[in-house]
Amino acid sequence: MRYYEVVFSGVNLAALTYKSELDIAPFRAVTAKLRGKSLVGFILREVDEPSFKTTLIDEILPIKLNDIQVTLAKFIAYYYTCELGVAINLFEPQSLIDDEIYSGATDFKAPNLSQKQLEALNFINERKSSLIFGDTGSGKSEIYIAKIREILKAGGQALFLMPEISLTPQMQKRLESFFGEAVAVWHSKITPKKKEQILKEIKSGKARLIAGARSALFLPLERLKLIIIDEEHDDSYKNTGSKPHYNARDLALYLTSKFDLQVVLGSATPSLTSFYKQEHFRLKGTYFASQKSYIFDESETGISEILKEQIAKTLENKKQAVICLPTRANFKYLVCKNCGETVKCPFCSIGMSYYKKQNVLKCQYCEHKMAVPKTCHQCGSEMIEAKKIGTSELLERLQAEFANARIAKFDRDEITTQNKLVKALKEFNDGKIDILLGTQMLSKGHDYHNVELAVIMGFDELLNFPDFRARERTLALAMQVAGRAGRNGAGRVIIQSKQREFFESYISDYDAFLKEEIGYREGLYPPFTRLLRVVVSHKDESMAKGTMNEFAQRLESLKGDELEIVGYGKCQIEYLGGKFRYEILLRSNSHAMLLKAANLCKSELSDIDIDPVNFS
Repeated sequence: MRYYEVVFSGVNLAALTYKSELDIAPFRAVTAKLRGKSLVGFILREVDEPSFKTTLIDEILPIKLNDIQVTLAKFIAYYYTCELGVAINLFEPQSLIDDEIYSGATDFKAPNLSQKQLEALNFINERKSSLIFGDTGSGKSEIYIAKIREILKAGGQALFLMPEISLTPQMQKRLESFFGEAVAVWHSKITPKKKEQILKEIKSGKARLIAGARSALFLPLERLKLIIIDEEHDDSYKNTGSKPHYNARDLALYLTSKFDLQVVLGSATPSLTSFYKQEHFRLKGTYFASQKSYIFDESETGISEILKEQIAKTLENKKQAVICLPTRANFKYLVCKNCGETVKCPFCSIGMSYYKKQNVLKCQYCEHKMAVPKTCHQCGSEMIEAKKIGTSELLERLQAEFANARIAKFDRDEITTQNKLVKALKEFNDGKIDILLGTQMLSKGHDYHNVELAVIMGFDELLNFPDFRARERTLALAMQVAGRAGRNGAGRVIIQSKQREFFESYISDYDAFLKEEIGYREGLYPPFTRLLRVVVSHKDESMAKGTMNEFAQRLESLKGDELEIVGYGKCQIEYLGGKFRYEILLRSNSHAMLLKAANLCKSELSDIDIDPVNFS
């Protein structure tokens, strides 16, 4: 009889010991009973016969994790402080069933590169990891394609990661025009049947270039030689919604230290962390003829005289406009004119968004809906008014002002499926929409060929958000939106803001911003230090607060030169999903010290986030 430690996929438990008469390789999948249920687990290692009674392994499955997956799973468990089984649950295992080996094209069409692009290609070829810091439209995509071509011709596999919203049919067609059936696209909305097909194509060697969202990093790519991370600054690479809170960009960079593969990061507005840590190649200007002028409008958020004039001019020129307003609701919240009280979600401590079309209030966090109250619950006054304009209200005003213009909304309330995204982008590029109004979604790397005017409004609140990256995130978003205008010809950008000095200084000089931001963050914030956020939540507020205080006391033993307790108390959103929330924020130059701190705060009530990007 042989004995094995088994970790169960998705189960928050340490390895358990089981027995079998068979010789089973590490990280082969098996089924075994746990609490009376047969679950899928993976062999961790063979061990000596234990002193306690053990259960038989039920079945050996024809799947396993490959070396890259095992290395990455172990690192996730260590770095993000979770059990190995929880980390393994992220991965798509590799089938051991023999499939027909595909023998397709090995020669692919080459893109035409300028001298500057050839220099960039040589730059990334000489480094394990690098950053292409290229203005919007400067030709980063052609460099990616040339690099992918080199890898595929040599028999390797390439992974092209991007924010999920950038995974459009337009992008897929472009890749297929160079790499044909070697391309597969992987994201959260593909069907189980399609996933199964892609996994078979990876195994057979047919799919050699995987374009995907962050989850594509966990596919069974045994011959992986290249990972490209486009829009590397985008927060969607960080898994904030569930545990473990990994960052796909950082995991990709870790793999370069363990395997013979390269990572290329790319962005027009790189994160300060990547700019500081990675050697970068600067691509300035655009690949096509483009000129941009900036107009500053210090009016209140909404349709000002300047805006009316510029939109009218654009429509007269038979050109298109994009308007970005970073909020989803018709109005952000309702407030009492008499006492100033807002209508808050009964399960969360945030103001509920008012949806005018449906005439309901909705919580953006827990999705709770309720009817619009006629009076203020605090003082009984009937004088309730809406504050902060949102996309639907702005749409109504635009339609009233420009009655003959074709105007469409582009936000997550409107674009609920991949098909709707495809339809909206096609209609806009086909010239069937004159004005596209939306949220941050507009800033993603979609190519809009006839846009003359980009409007940036409502950004002052983002700039003043209590987050050490607020300036970086706001400027990056503004520049990404501005980049949609004038991709073929002259473009105008209206920035509606009371913070003119900030935007005027940096909107066309992100390099200068990054250099100044380094001075602001040095010694205090990443990339110069590391942060750990511990959030404690419970239905009973005294339990949540008491647990936080207990953790803070435990952490006093570690406090010193290597660990700083930045602060602790109520979270910015102090009540969410029916639970009270408290947090502790820790800072250190040593990841090992943060891990010690994290282990002192492990509990069913705590959520541990290493390198947090969300502070709400």
